[in-house]
Amino acid sequence: MRDRIAKTLLVGAAFTCTVWSAIAQTQSPQTHPMQMPSMSLTADQARARATAVDAYIYGYPLVTMEMTRRVMTNAATAGEPHAPMGQLVRMGKFPDATFVDVTAPNADTLYTTAWLDVTKEPWILSLPDSHGRYYLMPMLDGWTNVFQDPGTRTTGNGPQTYAITGPGWNGKLPAGVTEYKSPTGLVWLLGRIYCAGTPEDYAAVHAMQDQVKLYPLSAWGKTYTPPTGQVDPEIDMKTPVRDQVNRMDAVTYFNLLSTLMVDNPPAAADAPMVAKMAEIGFVPGRPFDAAKLGADSPMVLHGISKEAAGKLMMAFKTSGTTENGWMFSTKTGVYGTDYLNRALVTAIGLGANLPEDAVYPMSASDAAGNPYDGRSKYVMHFDKGQMPPARAFWSLTMYNGQVFFVENSLNRYKLGSANKFVTNADGSVDLYLQHENPGAEKEANWLPAPDGRFIPMLRLYWPETKPPSILDGTWKIPPVKKVE
Repeated sequence: MRDRIAKTLLVGAAFTCTVWSAIAQTQSPQTHPMQMPSMSLTADQARARATAVDAYIYGYPLVTMEMTRRVMTNAATAGEPHAPMGQLVRMGKFPDATFVDVTAPNADTLYTTAWLDVTKEPWILSLPDSHGRYYLMPMLDGWTNVFQDPGTRTTGNGPQTYAITGPGWNGKLPAGVTEYKSPTGLVWLLGRIYCAGTPEDYAAVHAMQDQVKLYPLSAWGKTYTPPTGQVDPEIDMKTPVRDQVNRMDAVTYFNLLSTLMVDNPPAAADAPMVAKMAEIGFVPGRPFDAAKLGADSPMVLHGISKEAAGKLMMAFKTSGTTENGWMFSTKTGVYGTDYLNRALVTAIGLGANLPEDAVYPMSASDAAGNPYDGRSKYVMHFDKGQMPPARAFWSLTMYNGQVFFVENSLNRYKLGSANKFVTNADGSVDLYLQHENPGAEKEANWLPAPDGRFIPMLRLYWPETKPPSILDGTWKIPPVKKVE
């Protein structure tokens, strides 16, 4: 993936100060996101502004998904990372240390993704027999909820065929096809397939990717050739999507949200919020009526994106779980009416999995609360039988201070369940996080760090649900301790 636009794709649900700080710095105008604009509002105007900020946060996932879709589908043919609507992107290999386009890249799974419009007709997704290989194919609606999640954990590894239908579709499907009804017209298929990264395993995953088929229901039983996509030169392919959204003025933002909500209707549980938004002139499918805010509407709406970012920053400080220097969340993928959390995850981890599929703890400082420095030596100790409890796999990935891979003599970017570790006499395992090679006897357990700031990240795919489990807190992530 060699395009800066993909920055919204692979971050995952990495709840870190580093990532959030990067987000906060992108806000426009140039005032700090926590800084309120200088104004004098009446009580009614202040209430209207508060509603506008809540409405902004409510719509942030849908607007971000749409802007991401526009960029990632602005292509004539399928490639990496772009493909026209209804066509698959098949990622061919893991990035290396020269790759600086996507923060927190992974070296565990290869992506198979597509954007779909299911308002006109269903789309057929055919999955091959994975022959025991772990994979998941989550489907996100326009509001970023994971509404279906076929794969090893949920539906097994055998061949499967699905019809992804829109919210208003009630037709008949061919025999043997399972219907997955999307709540919205926009669907993002964000599939991941485990890969060991060897030439042989790359070939095996590529063969599986090639057998994943995607086509409209009208092409059932026919030879289907995807049409050439239309490239729109007006779409900004350089500015990160997050920045494009943050820089919209309020009227533009709400007009886009209103249009999108026609094909991506709010959930029934959102009725109180939709009614509240109507008080400030917002009605789905209609132009935003800022006149309801009075002659001072520009002042009332000024800088609401900054104020919304401030609320997200405050929510970030109390979100998720922090233990032994690690931060993570188990509240991703399905959000209900928790609009603040939904927007927060959109901002720092668009495309997040269900926690039952994956949890992504990240650490910015050691057990003593000090930032990591690869010139020092650190140990992460796992007692016997206490390695990360994951049914698919786990990994510990090393990133530099900018959250990219670290160049090293072993070309090793992670350690995990695929490794054979040297154990201590009592069966425990020590992992060494440092810049300097710890020596031949310890090299199998060495995760090379840069010679300065670094950030480690755990990935637990298909985490155990029974104790010990990270999901219920019965398994605790060990601290990373500096060796004095």
